[in-house]
Amino acid sequence: MKLGIFVNTDKHLGHITGLAKAAVSKGHEVHIFTMDDGAKLLENPSFTALCKTPGVKMSYCDHTAMEKNIKKTGIPEDVVCGSQYNNAVMAENSPYIE
Repeated sequence: MKLGIFVNTDKHLGHITGLAKAAVSKGHEVHIFTMDDGAKLLENPSFTALCKTPGVKMSYCDHTAMEKNIKKTGIPEDVVCGSQYNNAVMAENSPYIE
């Protein structure tokens, strides 16, 4: 299974980390897309370190990062600098449960 985590706030880093690590420990793939106030987490090494976890892919909205004046120099290369397209791909590839 693939789990998509949409991050638009900087308030729940522990939950994001816990969900991602629990999912990959069970053999699932995780894609994290970050935008809005969630982009502030890109300056937190604990958040961006998730990209080094096998099974976790990360991307963020470059437009939001520029808008929020996020310093990109510390963001690992494994975190894809993208757009809403990356969000759409994540949503398309993650299961939807009603």
